[in-house]
Amino acid sequence: MQDVFSGSFTQQEPIPDEAIAAAVAVMRHGRLHRYNTVAGETAEAALLEEEFAATVGAKYCLAVASGGYALGCALRAVGVKAGDRVLTNAFTLAPVPGAIASLGAVPVFVEVTEALTIDLEDLAAKVTTGGPRVLLLSHMRGHLCDMDRLMEICNGAGVVVVEDCAHTMGAAWRGVPSGRHGAVGCYSTQTYKHMNSGEGGLLVSDDAEVMARAVILSGSYMLYGRHKAAPPPEMFERVKYETPNISGRMDNLRAAILRPQLRRLAHQCAAWNARYACVEDGLRATPGLNVIARPEAETYVGSSIQFLLPDWAAADVQAVIARCLARGVELKWFGAEEPVAFTSRYDSWRYVEAPRLPRTDRVLAALLDMRLPLTFSLADCALIARIIRAEVSAVWQARVA
Repeated sequence: MQDVFSGSFTQQEPIPDEAIAAAVAVMRHGRLHRYNTVAGETAEAALLEEEFAATVGAKYCLAVASGGYALGCALRAVGVKAGDRVLTNAFTLAPVPGAIASLGAVPVFVEVTEALTIDLEDLAAKVTTGGPRVLLLSHMRGHLCDMDRLMEICNGAGVVVVEDCAHTMGAAWRGVPSGRHGAVGCYSTQTYKHMNSGEGGLLVSDDAEVMARAVILSGSYMLYGRHKAAPPPEMFERVKYETPNISGRMDNLRAAILRPQLRRLAHQCAAWNARYACVEDGLRATPGLNVIARPEAETYVGSSIQFLLPDWAAADVQAVIARCLARGVELKWFGAEEPVAFTSRYDSWRYVEAPRLPRTDRVLAALLDMRLPLTFSLADCALIARIIRAEVSAVWQARVA
């Protein structure tokens, strides 16, 4: 009889007791709005900003309503305007080109590699074509490219880098935290990310003017003095009358839930990586399946895992998905003709006129993705790997027979 996995791929760990207690304390006093404080009190949102900035080594931090809002806010703060061409990875999720389009700017997609990172050769060609001023770099599904080379390319062309770190909170390249190479780093605290407040986002930067604009954009009114991880007042004086209020503040309830989680982040990242290693080891040397090589310079967080079935027919990929699902293992495919749930291709977003990207097309047609929630045990992960290995092998053998 075949083994079947009975766990849930969308069930997260409970919110820690310390975070629940902090949330209850906020609800008891009722001051949920980040600027609603009493004498001598520092808002939970301001404390979270201070603590997150210290965690990643940034001068400034801003807590906002969502990761998607963080992206749009960052783009506005670095000066993106309607009609501007903004580079971004062709392999990403809908909020990334959505953030660009929300400003009336034009997404310009860059090819991706089999390592699931931005193609630096294609980037080097496109930074000098059409006058792009900004790259919105998506560290998609937790994969970091050679950030030293990327910054060399972008700095040489005068292109500002905004990092989408929704999947890389806790990750690093050569010891530099994800989000700290570009002008702004943007993070998400949506339920399926590395800290869970349902929805939420964070921006970090060392650029005082960019962060002052971001704070005003987020809806500070003239209350920016209540931020602890913000630029000095004179910087706000420079920008406050010319920066629109596009409210997207984080409230104190979500900040209170997040602060204890931030203190546990390193532990949680290690737990994800143990699960990732277990599945990765179980999939190695499976006929027809390629695991994704991780560079030595990359410190990653394995909250999801990806693998490739290179040059398989779509029907065979779909057969693997169906066979695994019948045994309780839920795989997502980024090669489907129509978007499904959160999976989509660059040609799914029809508000963008994008030429075909043959290297990216080949990668996405082969790409399968799976969440690794911390509610899974290592034994669960070993079972999941055995199921995937068995079903991929069965379809592979039928293909070559």
